[in-house]
Amino acid sequence: MGQTFRKLFDNIFGNKEMRVVMLGLDAAGKTTILYKLHIGEVLSTVPTIGFNVEKVQYKNVQFTVWDVGGQEKLRPLWRHYFNNTDGLIYVVDSLDRERIGKAKAEFQAIINDPFMRNSAILVFSNKQDMKGAMTPMEVCEALGLYDLRNRRWHIQGTCATKGEGLYEGLDWLATTLKEMQASGLSTAVGGSRIG
Repeated sequence: MGQTFRKLFDNIFGNKEMRVVMLGLDAAGKTTILYKLHIGEVLSTVPTIGFNVEKVQYKNVQFTVWDVGGQEKLRPLWRHYFNNTDGLIYVVDSLDRERIGKAKAEFQAIINDPFMRNSAILVFSNKQDMKGAMTPMEVCEALGLYDLRNRRWHIQGTCATKGEGLYEGLDWLATTLKEMQASGLSTAVGGSRIG
């Protein structure tokens, strides 16, 4: 019965496939987030050398999520994943105050790349459960999100190991990508929120 309802729902509303790239500095929690979303578990991870790619189904949107290593030597390779990308998930270690300037520089370089100018932007302000972590609002200010014009963005406080905030962020991304696709607009205007 459940499968029949799901197929009917997908036929009526359409099952959309979206390409999303997940980036951020090393040790921000990207791989932990990817596998928490993909299999619902926290896996022991080592620094990603190269990339991980998984399909994540959420509601009637199937995300192909590319988790690309965040070490400094790998960051120049990020741009090779930008073509045909519908959305960006940028993961910030909210505890890492020393590197927030570097996180901002990399974030600005990504969103200003010609291939990424039409992508919806979801920022996961990760490690919110840790004492001394920056609030999502502090991360928002540090990255310069308030200065973005004519871009769809959202920042979500998360704790990847507990799964907190992940689905709320994905919900925003799924809804936003469907709206952008339905409107046929290459650049979506406005849309900022802190969760």
